[in-house]
Amino acid sequence: MRQFDEDNFDVSDVIDELLNGGGAVVFPGLFPKPMIDEARQIILDRSAAEPPKVTHFQGKAEIDNRLNLQRRVWNLLTKGAVFSAMAEHPVVMDVLKRFLGTEFIMGSIAANRILPGGPGQEPHIDYPYWDFHKPESFPIHVNASFPMNAQVTIILDRFTKESGATAYVPGSQRELRYPTDADRFYERCEQMIGEPGDAVIFFGAAWHCAMPNNSNDERIGILIEYLPKFVKPVEDMVTSLDDAFRQGMSPMMRQLLGFAYPYPQRFDEAEARNAEGRIIKAG
Repeated sequence: MRQFDEDNFDVSDVIDELLNGGGAVVFPGLFPKPMIDEARQIILDRSAAEPPKVTHFQGKAEIDNRLNLQRRVWNLLTKGAVFSAMAEHPVVMDVLKRFLGTEFIMGSIAANRILPGGPGQEPHIDYPYWDFHKPESFPIHVNASFPMNAQVTIILDRFTKESGATAYVPGSQRELRYPTDADRFYERCEQMIGEPGDAVIFFGAAWHCAMPNNSNDERIGILIEYLPKFVKPVEDMVTSLDDAFRQGMSPMMRQLLGFAYPYPQRFDEAEARNAEGRIIKAG
């Protein structure tokens, strides 16, 4: 992965690497240790207190006894303010404004906790592409020349080959399809090696997967998905938010949760309100 310095980087270079280069970049040390420690402890506490929630694309792991060794903690916005701060980090926002458009939203924010011995995943591409095994369900000629996804992984534990750091095939984001056996994913892949506090940004159209954790340590990462404003989020983050969260949202968080995007609307009612002078226009 190409590295970028948070204090001295050209956004255009990052975008070019995501679209036309390897498809993944890393900002080392983007998040300070106190934030990492706080987020990690919350995830551990939640994961221990709740039944295991598995991740996607586990393949054969779904029928063996390692199912509970790869777990998710969903909707982190409701779990602590540290996750909101992570989700709207200025460096990430600057990149995504160029990559997905200035009014981009967040599709999901979750943690993946892989315990020692935890299985990996099948190689895949991410939402909204993840059911592209049914290409007939997508518009004709849809392609990866413009992105409808950006993934951000915030590393909480060391990502090493032994601990199963996320594998990806550089350049595969330029092809919008699932890998096949003929693509020799495991022979060609590289891994997203990193330290706690690093942030990896990658285009989810790149073929990728979590690898098995063959170390003696847990591997926890925060996984945030961002989407253009017109793509529905994959995770329902809004209905579980309490009034205090809604009232305290920053303008950026309002945008990320879709509150700044006015559609869909009921235009007959909007027109009626307009006629009564209570709104200026429907759109």
